[in-house]
Amino acid sequence: MNIHDCIVIGAGPAGLSAALTLGRARRGVAIFDNGTNRNRVTQESHGFITRDGIKPQEFKNIAMKELESYPSVSISNETVIEVNKDVQKNLLLVNTSNNNSYLTEKILLATGIQEEFPLSQIKQYYGKSLFSCPYCDGWELRDKPLAIIAVKDDHIIHMTKLVFNWSNDLIVFTNGHLLSNKVRNDFENKKIKVYTEVIKNLHGDDGNLESIELESGANILRSGGFAVPSFYRPNKFAEQLNCQVDENGGIITDGAGRTTANGIYIAGETEKAGPFSLIIAAGDGNKAASSINMDLTLDRF
Repeated sequence: MNIHDCIVIGAGPAGLSAALTLGRARRGVAIFDNGTNRNRVTQESHGFITRDGIKPQEFKNIAMKELESYPSVSISNETVIEVNKDVQKNLLLVNTSNNNSYLTEKILLATGIQEEFPLSQIKQYYGKSLFSCPYCDGWELRDKPLAIIAVKDDHIIHMTKLVFNWSNDLIVFTNGHLLSNKVRNDFENKKIKVYTEVIKNLHGDDGNLESIELESGANILRSGGFAVPSFYRPNKFAEQLNCQVDENGGIITDGAGRTTANGIYIAGETEKAGPFSLIIAAGDGNKAASSINMDLTLDRF
């Protein structure tokens, strides 16, 4: 069986950036990706200098095309289902849903995260008129009548204050969560309405939000907004490999992509189970790849 220098699990900006750096370092790299990146529902990606407004799939296609210049890098659409240590060979074993197995010296976990929303209907509008990151999509929604949908005090306060920078026409929907009088007063002083009723439904057409219906029957006109999801890792690879985590569930690293498990590295959203912009994730991948290449060098020199 061919032994790779590094297997990269996940072809988001972190994984692709890492593969580029490692390919340029003449390392044998195999990338595995199953197309479940969370920004696949987004119409445009913003904030990446020279690529502002690019479609996520186009961004990915450009990156993959660039990797074709490096013959030591391969890309596979297989889904990784398990990663283990091969103690006898002092290597790492990657198994896929196609019943294929691969050996490698190093693994980079760059599988990203997924969202869970406080209201299931949000998914019908997510990426088109409802978003989770004002820095990514606030400009396009500037000065529009917007909704803030969140169910925890800190999330509501943070997102409302932040989005107020892009639009003063805000209404907060807490879906049954009660806010303190102080918070409500702070919002009312800025002429921000708060509805604490449970949301019955969202109305709109082809992903474009038009109104939010409450259980009382009230129908509040809104043309877009921001929802605060919770985030989770879609796999247990870090746990399978005994990577240590901190009290917040983040994977402990040395700050340069190395985890506490020998040979296991991490980059992008996977590390903190929190959202990153494209440009930050790509930079994180580059940093982790530099650590991988240096460790391979020291192992062999």
